[in-house]
Amino acid sequence: MTAEFHFYEPAQGHRLPHDPLNAIVAPRPIGWISTVSPAGVRNLAPYSFFNAFNYRPPIIGFASTSWKDSVANVQATGEFVWNLATRAQAEAMNITSATVAEEVDEFVLAGLDTLPSRLVKPDRVAGSPVQFECRLTQLIRLQTKEGREVDTWLVLGEAVGIHIDTRMLEDGAYQTARAHPIVRSGGPGDYFEITEAAQFRMRRPA
Repeated sequence: MTAEFHFYEPAQGHRLPHDPLNAIVAPRPIGWISTVSPAGVRNLAPYSFFNAFNYRPPIIGFASTSWKDSVANVQATGEFVWNLATRAQAEAMNITSATVAEEVDEFVLAGLDTLPSRLVKPDRVAGSPVQFECRLTQLIRLQTKEGREVDTWLVLGEAVGIHIDTRMLEDGAYQTARAHPIVRSGGPGDYFEITEAAQFRMRRPA
């Protein structure tokens, strides 16, 4: 049976009840990013446009759809921390997504304990099983195909220090599902939890 496709040109609209893009490019890892302002105000916010982009050196990045406190803080200080978001802290992570005044400390707002970083100033989320201490490498404003700037900012940083809860390790190998990480899906409140039951293995061809 030949598949029937719904085709659309995004510039002309998708002609569907809801924009499908976020549901298609999913699930997406969550960039739970902690920063600190030059004045010393802590900030913590989740970003669903997040991923890893290089092994050596380890480079990760997140994109902010508008100029937000996280981006401003990274531009000013050159530092941020990525905290792995897990099912146990999902509700707290969601609280930190609220739009609040820049003087609000989201760690306090969400009732989260903190851990000090070793190489950068922003605090880490206590209870998160993995944190990457990062230094800014590039801050890029995205553009359309015509070269028109859009109000989205890509922040790339090199992980200069990595913390792993040793309970996530088995014979020296990191166990992804053991942390119960959560990932973003398409709807306004849709997430998935990564579990061992969803895992399968497939080796690359030699």
